[in-house]
Amino acid sequence: MSEQAENRIDRRFAKLRTEGRKGLVTYIVAGDGGIENTVPLMHQLVASGSDLIELGVPFSDPMAEGPVIQKGHERALAQKASLRRCLEMVAEFRREDAETPVILMGYANPIERMGAEVFADAACEAGVDGALTVDLPAEEAGLLSGLLAERKLRNIFLLTPTTSEERIRAITELASGFIYYVSLKGVTGAGNLDLDSVRENLARIRRHTDLPLCVGFGIKDGASARAVSVDGDGAVVGSVLVSAIGEVGDGAQARDRVAELVAEIRGELDR
Repeated sequence: MSEQAENRIDRRFAKLRTEGRKGLVTYIVAGDGGIENTVPLMHQLVASGSDLIELGVPFSDPMAEGPVIQKGHERALAQKASLRRCLEMVAEFRREDAETPVILMGYANPIERMGAEVFADAACEAGVDGALTVDLPAEEAGLLSGLLAERKLRNIFLLTPTTSEERIRAITELASGFIYYVSLKGVTGAGNLDLDSVRENLARIRRHTDLPLCVGFGIKDGASARAVSVDGDGAVVGSVLVSAIGEVGDGAQARDRVAELVAEIRGELDR
């Protein structure tokens, strides 16, 4: 088996490509809605049609997030959620699900506090498949990328509408797993999609990489997920799910609401 095939992210996108389907990447904040409810929510995401899970690592200053996800981080921190607890959650999730890719999405500070090598070892041991560190620029990501690659984990990067050609080239050379294209100028949950801009920028990125391209920010329902996936390989959905968890609160009710939202988006992507 090749190194690429040894990672769940690569296997999942290869399978989607073979089936002619688009990927659905779903985001929740670890600990939001209660520490004990996160793993059941992860299983519910998969049962409802999610292909990959981004598990948000709670942080006190999530600078890329809009008000909805910021509140999700605050609720999770109130539950004493942490990077170590995230790793424990992934390990628990793996007892029943050995195939769904899980990416930890967060910020550099918790990784630096733990130590990059300790983090890479712990992530590999827990069953994590990749990391997306929002505030870690490509120029400073070499150490973490190397440590993750040694353990066959993927380092995923963001590209935005304002990323220059030169930086696209530099980032795609370092990236693995997939590229997360931020469809909007701003924070999560903000603005309206400009599909022409999405199309043009995905074409620009494809000139530099064969990695799958997933579009996030501003994806609120099945229609918007389907629209961005025409030119991309998948959609990332987060704010609408975190909002639902915040509104409902209760574990079983949150799972039911998340199931409804994810199933609608999955249905549109497959239509």
